[in-house]
Amino acid sequence: MMAALGPYASFIVTSYGLVTAVVVLLIVWIFLDYRQQTARLRELEASGIVRRSGRSAAEI
Repeated sequence: MMAALGPYASFIVTSYGLVTAVVVLLIVWIFLDYRQQTARLRELEASGIVRRSGRSAAEI
């Protein structure tokens, strides 16, 4: 496979690998941040602070 990509095969494979790693890290980061923000919204709502939209964090 590497030979089919020509003389720049290592650069191409490395680039695709790095881009894949960055995209996976961003997906994980967004997922973890979503969970953290949802938990924070629940804490705020439990303390009596409500959002103007009227939706609870559980509905999101």
